[in-house]
Amino acid sequence: MKMQLMTDGRRKKFQNITHSMEVVTGALPSVITKLGDLLAGEFNLHKGARGEIRFLQVELESMRAALGKHSDTPADQLDVQDRIWARDLRELSYDIEDAVDTFMVHHRGRSSSELTSWPRSLKEFIHRSCDLLSRFQARRRIATEIRDIKRRVVEVGKRRERYKVIRSGGDAPTKPVTVDPRLSARYEKVTNLVGIERARDEVIEILMGEGETSMEQGEAIVSIVGFGGLGKTTLANAVYERLRAQFDCSAFVSVSRTPDLEKLFGDMLYQLAKKGDAVACISIIDKLREFLEKKRYLIIIDDLWDISVWKIIKCALPENNCGYRIITTTRILNVAEQVGGTYKLKPLSVDNSKKLLYRRIFGQQNNDDRCPDKELVEISNRILNKCAGVPLAIITIASLLASKGRNKMVWYEVFNSIGTGLGNGVDVENMRKILSFSYYDLPSNVRTCLLYLSVFPEDCTIEKDRLIWMWIAEGFIQFREKGKSLFELGESYFNELINRSMIQSVYDGYNAMIKYCQVHDMILDLIRSLSSEENFVSILNDVNHTSLAKKVWRLSLQQHSKVDHATDWDTLSMQQVRSVVAFPSAFHLMPALPRFSVLHVLDLDGCDLSQGYSLMYLGNLRHLRYLGLRHTRIAQIPAEIGSMQFLQTLDTRCNEVCILPPSVVQLRGLMCLRISNRTSVPIGIGSLTSLEELSTLSIYNDSISIVIGELSHLTELRVLDIVCQTEQVDSTGKQLVELLRKLLKIQSLDIVMYGGDCNLDGWVVAPPHIRRVRLERCWFSTLPVWVKPSLLQDLSFLWIAVRELTQEDLETLGGLPALAYLNLKVDHENLGIAGRFCVDGLLFPCLVFCSLCRFGGPLVFRQGAMPRLTSLRLTFLVRRNVGETIGGDNCVYNLGLSDLQSLQDVIVRLRFKGAGEEEVEEATAAVRHAAETHPNHCSDIETFAGVAVVKTNEDDNLACSEERGTRKRCWSWCVTGSWMLLRRLLCPALLFFSGIPFSRVVQYYWFEQANFNYEQANWRQRLNYEIYNL
Repeated sequence: MKMQLMTDGRRKKFQNITHSMEVVTGALPSVITKLGDLLAGEFNLHKGARGEIRFLQVELESMRAALGKHSDTPADQLDVQDRIWARDLRELSYDIEDAVDTFMVHHRGRSSSELTSWPRSLKEFIHRSCDLLSRFQARRRIATEIRDIKRRVVEVGKRRERYKVIRSGGDAPTKPVTVDPRLSARYEKVTNLVGIERARDEVIEILMGEGETSMEQGEAIVSIVGFGGLGKTTLANAVYERLRAQFDCSAFVSVSRTPDLEKLFGDMLYQLAKKGDAVACISIIDKLREFLEKKRYLIIIDDLWDISVWKIIKCALPENNCGYRIITTTRILNVAEQVGGTYKLKPLSVDNSKKLLYRRIFGQQNNDDRCPDKELVEISNRILNKCAGVPLAIITIASLLASKGRNKMVWYEVFNSIGTGLGNGVDVENMRKILSFSYYDLPSNVRTCLLYLSVFPEDCTIEKDRLIWMWIAEGFIQFREKGKSLFELGESYFNELINRSMIQSVYDGYNAMIKYCQVHDMILDLIRSLSSEENFVSILNDVNHTSLAKKVWRLSLQQHSKVDHATDWDTLSMQQVRSVVAFPSAFHLMPALPRFSVLHVLDLDGCDLSQGYSLMYLGNLRHLRYLGLRHTRIAQIPAEIGSMQFLQTLDTRCNEVCILPPSVVQLRGLMCLRISNRTSVPIGIGSLTSLEELSTLSIYNDSISIVIGELSHLTELRVLDIVCQTEQVDSTGKQLVELLRKLLKIQSLDIVMYGGDCNLDGWVVAPPHIRRVRLERCWFSTLPVWVKPSLLQDLSFLWIAVRELTQEDLETLGGLPALAYLNLKVDHENLGIAGRFCVDGLLFPCLVFCSLCRFGGPLVFRQGAMPRLTSLRLTFLVRRNVGETIGGDNCVYNLGLSDLQSLQDVIVRLRFKGAGEEEVEEATAAVRHAAETHPNHCSDIETFAGVAVVKTNEDDNLACSEERGTRKRCWSWCVTGSWMLLRRLLCPALLFFSGIPFSRVVQYYWFEQANFNYEQANWRQRLNYEIYNL
């Protein structure tokens, strides 16, 4: 098969010109900024160059403004000459940026004081002379290039004016009339709707209360939210048609991105009163209020984009006591939340997806809603998996398949094209147009970041932090907002894309935080089609067979299983390539590094570099901003990396690199350093004062003081992850406290101690924007004074050890407004604290995972507490005569687990110390009963794993070797099935659970049921356990 490239670019209209305009202007915003840096910086420019740079700044600013004037025109309606002009200007901007960057690369080096001081040796004299000569040549070169660029800029402007068509009378060109493809959703036959009944009934129940005919007074507003094509309008219309007869009057109006409020209110008044006149907006509002004042009305506000528009619409809808109802639909989550009554529309189920697909392909006569051709069942399921329950996607694919006949191979071709180019049929274009409304509504800077996601293949799970650092390296995030770093600004862009339903968030279930994202295949198809015209990214895969672009700006090697070394690939120039993102299946096509000159991003995540691909040329990539070498099986980093003065991100995680080269400390612009915990850093790390992220840094006995001292200079750190391996825990604790007092910008802090427990009581002031704190084997005597809801508004992850905790302290923790993960360890057993603790209602409103360890008595959960909790780990001591019963119940150990309505899995470890056999049996039976009777235990979805009770008198911190001679009894709740999950706890104890709910577990082993007895006996022999199935 001949190798082909699919070219992807970016170019569409955008909404504002306040930030990055990469979609039309390439590197223009970045270029304007860098030209300003040349004028403001200490650069010894050639005579006359400053004036020409000022001219370029003014001219390029004017051109950017001119582009903004026609940016609201859809791409298919843009003037051809404007398209050519924008293309020329974009390519010119890349050339200007490369020239400026090259000059800066040559200028960076010795400081002015070093160049003017007297040389101390002949060798230094020679080096300094060469440096001065290089700088002089660079100044001459940049002056020559600026003159040439000035000529090209002037020519681009003149060419546009020279060939521009003059229209008589100054009339604008007539735009073709377009039809909104969403209109069909209003008039879809009820018999054609699939899977809408349940959602319709849920919305009706929210609106009307119990029963459709409820005449409950007051107001009720429901805001249906979901991304384009999910069926919001269809659902709203189904509810509208079902309920409208119960109201005095009703109306269904659509808002759109750029609403005409006078027309909208006029349509509303006409539907409500069956009359309307062309009057001013305020007069219509008054008429609407007067008409609706004493009526029970139902109004649907479809396709709401802006909360400010809703506030105006709300002015026309009086709040009476007649029981009015309002439904809005929107694609934007925060708009729905501000309107109120948010209803998140879910995708279709698998069964309903099949019904919709088969009905659309084979017609209504297909009564059993099954695929009539057995050969097409497998490919149908794969296609539906790609569509992910989105009705618009299913309908679009169905229209393609219906025209292809029952040809299995043709259906596979359609499947392979999903996400990589579905073609240009009417249905496909309508789907893209519907989805593109969300795209156009994005701010231009966020739109640029979305289009960059086309470098990733379909079904790819993308790490959030990796993506944001790549955006920064590409220059998409240009301007700093007051008090915000570039990464924080990029994070706000990422959150905006989630809020707009353009990307799907993927949670790290272990710590309940968004760590990844995915792009729906239909959105991926949209952004690739939007970017194809302007050659923004060139993608290599097995599906697309478009012609090779003359210039490749960004190269994505995604998949290529059969290679035919085409001549056009071997001869293709890589000199202007700015980014390379390679994936393992196509890495064998990766060009050699010497072929690149101005590379900004090099991401080889997951590619095997141990088979001969050389990184020795890496130091010559002076323009590089991002270097991703995670999981590449490398053992060392070239020392020449120190010459990459523009480098911002270095990621070498999950490799065998023992130590970074000393030259790393020369990377003064480095903002993110991500290494494995086996990798050591050289002395001088404190000179990297631009660092915002440092993870994971291992510190050992002999270097503890030096490294922690150097870390205190990194005051810009937002993320710090360190592992201290030392027996000098007292002095290390004091040094860590001093360090934490200086790092005031920290948002994520991980400290893990090996060798002993340290004390952090001296840390009394936490950074104001801290989000994550993990302090493993670091103790506080009491709850730190900085743990207060008023001080920790953003804290979502807390791993902390407090020797003595009071009920009041637990309530303080429960008041943290954003806390989603809590791992709390106390020392009540050793301190002899035997009291019971209660988690009252309204505490821990956002908690998803909770581990409460080493309490001296049982914990009780009251109704309403922890409403979102899915995973619970409890460890407490069972004693003789623990006291009165809890909450009037006959059993002391009724923990109230049944009141944790969202609970999916739980482990309760009971520790017995001086308890009699009666207390042991009572506690065991109570916890077992809680597992069996929990509402989620027998739910339709297998999510509730059960309860494990561990009987032990041993200290959790004893090493395995010390425990092997001690006989223990481990009780476990076992789920039947062909597969089992063996989990080894830190204790260690052996527990058997179903695999599904324990995807978060760190250490686990899979084995078949047939091997169960052998494995069980083997582990029992090794650790001397007795295992019982409850």
